[in-house]
Amino acid sequence: MRRPVELDARQIERIVSRLAAGAAVRHSLPVWGRLHIDRQLPFLVVYRKPYDRHDPGTDRLVVGGASVLQASGSTSQQESVAELVERIATLMSEVFGAFLIIEVWASEGGTEPGDPPHPAYRVVHTGDDSLTPTVTEIRTALGESRIGRRAPLVNDEQRRRIAPPGMRPLLDAAALRRAGASLLGLEVKPVYRSPDAGEVYPALVRQVSRRVTIATDRGFYRFTRTRTTARPAHHHQLGRRAVVRAVFDVDSRLAAIGERFDVLLQVTPVDTERAFTAFRRSRFEREPVFHYRPLPVDPGRLKHQLWAIRPERVEDPTLMHLFRRKQIELDRQLSLLSDIGSPEFLPGALQLYGSVEPELLAVAEQLLEHLPPDHRKRGPFVTAEEFCALASAEILSYRRVAPGFGIFPEVRDDIYAGLLVSRGALYVGAGAKVPAARVDALIQHEVGTHMVTHHNGSIQPFKLFSIGMPGYEGLQEGLAVLGEYLCGGLDVDRMRVLAARVVAVHAMEQGAGFVETFRSLREYGFAQRTAFTIATRVHRGGGLTKDAMYLRGLTGILEHMANGCEFDRLFLGKVSTTHLPVIDELLMRKVLAPAAVLPRYLERADVQGRLEGVHRGLAVTDLVERQSSR
Repeated sequence: MRRPVELDARQIERIVSRLAAGAAVRHSLPVWGRLHIDRQLPFLVVYRKPYDRHDPGTDRLVVGGASVLQASGSTSQQESVAELVERIATLMSEVFGAFLIIEVWASEGGTEPGDPPHPAYRVVHTGDDSLTPTVTEIRTALGESRIGRRAPLVNDEQRRRIAPPGMRPLLDAAALRRAGASLLGLEVKPVYRSPDAGEVYPALVRQVSRRVTIATDRGFYRFTRTRTTARPAHHHQLGRRAVVRAVFDVDSRLAAIGERFDVLLQVTPVDTERAFTAFRRSRFEREPVFHYRPLPVDPGRLKHQLWAIRPERVEDPTLMHLFRRKQIELDRQLSLLSDIGSPEFLPGALQLYGSVEPELLAVAEQLLEHLPPDHRKRGPFVTAEEFCALASAEILSYRRVAPGFGIFPEVRDDIYAGLLVSRGALYVGAGAKVPAARVDALIQHEVGTHMVTHHNGSIQPFKLFSIGMPGYEGLQEGLAVLGEYLCGGLDVDRMRVLAARVVAVHAMEQGAGFVETFRSLREYGFAQRTAFTIATRVHRGGGLTKDAMYLRGLTGILEHMANGCEFDRLFLGKVSTTHLPVIDELLMRKVLAPAAVLPRYLERADVQGRLEGVHRGLAVTDLVERQSSR
């Protein structure tokens, strides 16, 4: 955006006219700074850059708001900036009945390298009783924050003159009265830099920025509810809706890298049947050798491209945090690809997917102990081609209400007997034989969950919602297994397999080899082929801990549902339960759209009955008992 030479009356009039018409305003200011206002709002957060001292990092504290002014603090710009603010305040005060300005500046101090940061904030006010609820809300919001697990020191101070050190007040008392506006100050200890301002700590800048944005938004919410005619239901509704172009650039570049490879496909052996035959010939005593697909990418080159992406260009702290976490996750996934078949693979898998928690292991062992193996014949079966035909019919049903939904399934020789969804496509192993009684449950697992969330994610403004937000796998697999239960297809055998995967992952983490894992599964009553398949999934690549996520995700989602989580929200895209507060925020800010399509199984009466039971609260063992009794 071209920077004007000066901010004259004509430019101010143009800005105010756009705002009066309800249009968004994004305007560069002379010397330094810019004005960003999403829409008509009864507030403005301000930062003035000191002209007589270095103040690195502080300007980043205010960029996440919906109504923000960053301007030079030089005396030559004082009058024009003050006129601009007064005109905006006057207009918005006429619309809403009142207007609030919060000016942010840094105090003295900083954080020495190697020392833990000790955050501190001071809310500066004139003692106006009508602003007491707003001041209290800001103090409360700041006090609830943590940086490095340390609670901040938060206080307030009454002053007649509110301005950063060495500057005149943005608006004097007379100007505030004319505009129908109020002014508060927020002084922030600059823990995000060294005391001499020679070194900035980017991670701390991001953390402080997010806390300042949340606190000011909550303060604006309280002010809006107590002093204006507007009645927002939540402070998130006052957040930023418009996003800068950098958001879409960072999102698309991260998504482009994520779409270049598929970890699950790469670590799935291409010769499982041959390996099983050799393992059986050795009387199950010689560890099988697996072969994998050639890597379609150079992980090192992709990492170079990955870390050339700069999420800090994203002004929205919420989105910047998500993008940074995805960047780290992609880096770990690329390392995992490089380490396939090596001792370094397992530590990388633990970083990505975690280890088995004692509570999860206890649930898995309880299931295996109390659910006896069912040795009855499980036929009749459907072939891979027949399963694909049934899945295709399901996809066509979705396309009647959601054109372009899904990709028709494909039979693959290099998967053999498994099912796999990748980038919205369903692959079925050529040797797959699916029990007829399990067909509906598996279709709802793959199509009703994985394809539905992929489709909903693809229509969001950000591509990462379709390829997967960081750490999304647990919720995805838990949601898919819950779908099996809701459709009446989560039988004892299936639950025992999910429990066995957890036990096998734990054994592998404790040093058990393939043969030892296989034997322990046989002791739990699993058939040779089933025990081999579970052990293969767990030991593939060098030790993949992902398979513990199915049971972990299921227990987690049952807990969330019992605590009142709305089921529909979970299908908005490929997200994690840790993202739910962020999703709520982005939905309220109208940055995200609600899910476009929901699983078709929700239309069934029996499913609704089971779903009501889940909302009332069920344990994993309850699912099997209720399913078995039907």
